[in-house]
Amino acid sequence: MLIVKKFGGTSVADKERIFNVANRCIEDYKKGHDVVVVLSAMGKQTDVLLEMANDINPNAPKRELDMLLTTGEQTSVALMAMAMHALGVPSISLNAFQVAMHTTSVAGNAKLIKIDKDRIRHELEQRKIVIVTGFQGICKYDDYTTLGRGGSDTTAVALAATLHADACEIYTDVDGVYTADPRIVEDAKKLDQITYDEMLELASFGAGVLHNRSVEMAKKYGVQLVVRSSLNTTEGTIVKEEVKMEKMLISGVASDKNVARIAVVGLEDQPGVAFKLFRHLANHNVNVDMILQSIGRDNTKDISFTVTEDMADVAVETVERHRSGSLKCQDVKVNKNVSKVSIVGAGMQTNPGVAAQMFEALYDANVNIQQISTSEIRVTVLIDEEDTNKAMNAVHKEFDF
Repeated sequence: MLIVKKFGGTSVADKERIFNVANRCIEDYKKGHDVVVVLSAMGKQTDVLLEMANDINPNAPKRELDMLLTTGEQTSVALMAMAMHALGVPSISLNAFQVAMHTTSVAGNAKLIKIDKDRIRHELEQRKIVIVTGFQGICKYDDYTTLGRGGSDTTAVALAATLHADACEIYTDVDGVYTADPRIVEDAKKLDQITYDEMLELASFGAGVLHNRSVEMAKKYGVQLVVRSSLNTTEGTIVKEEVKMEKMLISGVASDKNVARIAVVGLEDQPGVAFKLFRHLANHNVNVDMILQSIGRDNTKDISFTVTEDMADVAVETVERHRSGSLKCQDVKVNKNVSKVSIVGAGMQTNPGVAAQMFEALYDANVNIQQISTSEIRVTVLIDEEDTNKAMNAVHKEFDF
């Protein structure tokens, strides 16, 4: 049996936790299983590296940031291999070059293209535990790339798919997927199972347990995931295609404060304007969400959309750059003091009135809605950031999990 295990930064934050993870991996190894371990950088090491970079150059090239940030995972895997050797178990650490993990060339947000498996297979045949750096890859120019925040989850799922692993276990500092963030909602409940689609929506709209691209990849390649805690041995949450348990109306409530709202005011009301706007944004790698178009005055229209907060300035600069050319508009406004709150559940497809329930809960809590976005299994609202926790608790209580 081949098992891929991924451990987050808090799971390897210090010596004690490194040895805890080493022992957990060794348990499966001693049962005769092949074990591949994927690690994130230790604790807050990525944030520390970013602070160092910002101190040197606040506008550092993204290529150099990737070169710097990949050292975090290399530190983790090397120390883990040392720990396992100290415990008498053969192991080897491998980085993105040594595997090799091929990605696109977008620094800071690269996507995996393929993973060579020969080196890993060779080391497993030597009965070693293989410890691989998460979050990183190499592009066609032989430069290091990073996969974005949470990218180690994607690395683990990609390895599980490539190696045809029997299990893919994602270890974190919580013991599964909850109906809401238990740090915000006290009566949040742990789910035993959840579908890929539900988990993908939750991950995309603020649930920090899994990286959304990892869930997308798991669904595509049929990799069943188990999310569990590295700090205890309780059963976690299984993420898979179908859930046999009786379906809940709503599976979870998520929030995301990493949001900015961009309003492009007074665009010409004619065909092709929206295309031009979003083409320019796409050319600058700006991912857009929650689009709202409204009719303005004097044959104009307004278009509002949300982006991640770190891309807000890029989005505004892009629009401003084309204001006197292909995008004739009156103004560009940005609001970074907003957040998204979402409800997710496959049950809402066959139950009318779910959105109305959510809106009623927000009304009762005196929370104003700025924008609304929906899918078949999700309703998302954009609200003031200061109302996030109040909204989360009100909505969670409304659906009586």
